[in-house]
Amino acid sequence: MASVSPPAASTQPVLPSGAAVFKTIPYAFMLPEIVCGTWVWILVAATSVSLPLLQGWVMYVSLSSCLISLLLLLSYILGFHKNSENWKVLDSLYHGTTAILYMSAAVLQANAAITTESNPDTSLYYELNSAAAFFAFITAFLYILHAFSIYYQ
Repeated sequence: MASVSPPAASTQPVLPSGAAVFKTIPYAFMLPEIVCGTWVWILVAATSVSLPLLQGWVMYVSLSSCLISLLLLLSYILGFHKNSENWKVLDSLYHGTTAILYMSAAVLQANAAITTESNPDTSLYYELNSAAAFFAFITAFLYILHAFSIYYQ
């Protein structure tokens, strides 16, 4: 008697495209990453830059990661990945690297907030820098969540 075995499971990853991107857990973090990252660079741009080198790094990380994440999100929505394993590796490497860079930017932005706290003339800048540091830490946390969830998937 011949045994009938079920067909072999597909080794291809199932990467979402279209509106399913917003319903799948690791990829659903992309829109909040973009929104919170946008708040970081808007708030830093609205302050008086007291430490140009430090806040320049924060602007570079937040703006470039926001744009690259937006391009990655659009490529997932439009289905450019064609269900390739390489896109999963690219996504994991990008979000892991960006999580590290964003954490460094969040610490530097918190340092800028602490520096402006001591000057009473810059109370508005202190509030803007504190809000930027808050959103930077939230964004770094979102990138970390995305990197770990794509890794363990």
